[in-house]
Amino acid sequence: MKSKRHAKIIELITDHPIDTQEELLNQLNEAGFKVTQATISRDIKELRLVKAQSSDGRYRYTTSSKESVPNKANKFNTIFAESVTHVDYAGNIVVIKCYVGMANAVCILLDSLHWKGIVGTVSGDDTIFLLVRTENDAVDLARQLTKLLNK
Repeated sequence: MKSKRHAKIIELITDHPIDTQEELLNQLNEAGFKVTQATISRDIKELRLVKAQSSDGRYRYTTSSKESVPNKANKFNTIFAESVTHVDYAGNIVVIKCYVGMANAVCILLDSLHWKGIVGTVSGDDTIFLLVRTENDAVDLARQLTKLLNK
């Protein structure tokens, strides 16, 4: 449940301008996560969220750009395993199927890892499309992602 909540937090701060813990708490409650302010505070610390100034001059929660690659990889592995139901490929496109509402969080973390061979990503509510350079890259990537799913 914690990894799903963390994925939802990442999704919320990406999709909505959230600048207080109270706003985040309300958004999580509306999404079906019944949590306390203390839990939100711990989640913010664990996810290493920071407040950054947005274009309108207000400070909003965002992910820390200083997070190390191993920490991002660990977070990705956890959220991927909890959120993804299936990985497949066709030609040079890899398709990742997720539980409803989880694709955006998985995609954000995947993008942050700058995986070799991925040209671009598109995320919906429950599906991610990865455009990769070649069909061989797609085969290799699908195999690696499927291994993560089966751990």
